[in-house]
Amino acid sequence: MMQFFDALTDDHRTFVARQPVFFVATAAADARINLSPKGMDSFRVLDANTVAYLDVGGSGNETHAHLAADGRITIMFCAFDRPALIFRIYGHGRAVLPQDAGWDALYAQFTPLPGTRQIFVIDIDEVQTSCGWGVPFMAFDRERRTLSKFHAGQSRDERLAEWADHTHSIDGLPIRVSTVAP
Repeated sequence: MMQFFDALTDDHRTFVARQPVFFVATAAADARINLSPKGMDSFRVLDANTVAYLDVGGSGNETHAHLAADGRITIMFCAFDRPALIFRIYGHGRAVLPQDAGWDALYAQFTPLPGTRQIFVIDIDEVQTSCGWGVPFMAFDRERRTLSKFHAGQSRDERLAEWADHTHSIDGLPIRVSTVAP
């Protein structure tokens, strides 16, 4: 039932495009494992070996710290409808901030979201599918607008000041912060 692939197939791309939520897992030595749900229109397949997601400021920035320290990342999608499927992308990632070279080309791949602080680019090592038969059926109702409304109510200067105060993860790992807001 479990299969591994070296790259994304067209079927994988179709499945990913239908999913309203995905999960991101990262870790670094002597740090907590971070597992975060993600939604909104924030995930893109760039090519068969590269994916990216737009990161909106929220409660922390552990993914950035872990990728800077270790690089490993797992993205998981799971079908809450038919057909059942769990889909994992194993890879190595990096943060691209608005002041970095390559930002404009990457950012153009996404619908702008208020509060965007970085884009995580993941080079795929391996892709895995498995049955997903234990995942319950659930229906997607709608996106939450709370985070977008919060960021839309902030000025760019307020957002940058908030991010400037968060230069370390909860485990003390350094985080490179945005010096400009898109």
